[in-house]
Amino acid sequence: MSENSTIPVALVAPLDWGLGHTTRCIPIIQQLQQSGYKVLVACEGAQEHLLKREFPEIECLHLSGYCIQYSHHKRWLAFKIIQQLPKILKAIVREHQWLKKQVYQHNIQLVISDNRFGLWNTKTTSVFVTHQLNIQTPFRWLTKSVQRINYAYINRYKACWIPDMADNQFNIAGALSHPHRLPKVPVHYIGPLSRFQSAFLSPEKRFTYKWLFLLSGPEPQRTLLENKLLAIASQLSGAVILLRGRPGATSLPAAPDNCTIINHLPTGEMQQLIAQCEFVLSRSGYTTVMEMLALQKKALLIPTPGQTEQEYLAQRLTSQHWCYSCFQHDDLLSHLLLAEAFNYQLPQIQPHQLTGAIEAL
Repeated sequence: MSENSTIPVALVAPLDWGLGHTTRCIPIIQQLQQSGYKVLVACEGAQEHLLKREFPEIECLHLSGYCIQYSHHKRWLAFKIIQQLPKILKAIVREHQWLKKQVYQHNIQLVISDNRFGLWNTKTTSVFVTHQLNIQTPFRWLTKSVQRINYAYINRYKACWIPDMADNQFNIAGALSHPHRLPKVPVHYIGPLSRFQSAFLSPEKRFTYKWLFLLSGPEPQRTLLENKLLAIASQLSGAVILLRGRPGATSLPAAPDNCTIINHLPTGEMQQLIAQCEFVLSRSGYTTVMEMLALQKKALLIPTPGQTEQEYLAQRLTSQHWCYSCFQHDDLLSHLLLAEAFNYQLPQIQPHQLTGAIEAL
């Protein structure tokens, strides 16, 4: 049991589907600590490496991820995911049993699960965090079936937190976070989550770098995009920096003279780097989108091939002029030039409302 039972204990558990789920848990961990909780984190591998750099004293409990594998070709992604459903379901059952032991051993009162479906427990207050109430698929009939399954899991929790604005018109995720029908459990729109603070940045009159290539997401698509960008970097007129999103990696690929490569940076250094870059190229993963909007950066978004959620987000945000977007198979060099001339109309994003959400529990 916990050594000091007077201190409430919270467990934060991000999904291992890319590091975006992990980085958007950083402000949640910070707010829980400020609210007086001892915070434990359920994670493994690169997740643990990233969080240990942000919170050196935090206790990490090893929990295996879903280990989703992507296809090399966009058209096979949906079938690749369906193939892995038995593995995912086994992981959900396994993590549910795992949580029972941890609740008893560590006297956990609160569980914050970022898109991990099995981390609910009747002896705790369990919260599910997601921006995808309406998960996008290539087929309408499948989308409806997936939503029913999604809600069946969410309704086992005590509450659901949506990292988006509550406004049906002025929001980031659109139909993803604002479906016609909500889950039965209490739903709280907590505002966008970003580990970055826009007030920290001072306006840059002269940028050190023209482009920041900010890579993230699952393999093999992360490396495929990296190779395409390195192949065209030398043809760009300004200085380029490539941040690989590889915490724990020790080697670097070869790069042209105008391109600097970094494997990973902690939050403070990464925020300073973004401030020094005029434009950012990144995936249209939801966490990355929240961070770029929070920092008011002009961004070129490239969806992970076949990931319908990212494709939807990129199209929606481009139509709002909040970003520019293209596909990975496009002529990236020409789109980089188009992105520089794009008419960006960046919104003012309000800070998250985690304090109220935690108090409401």
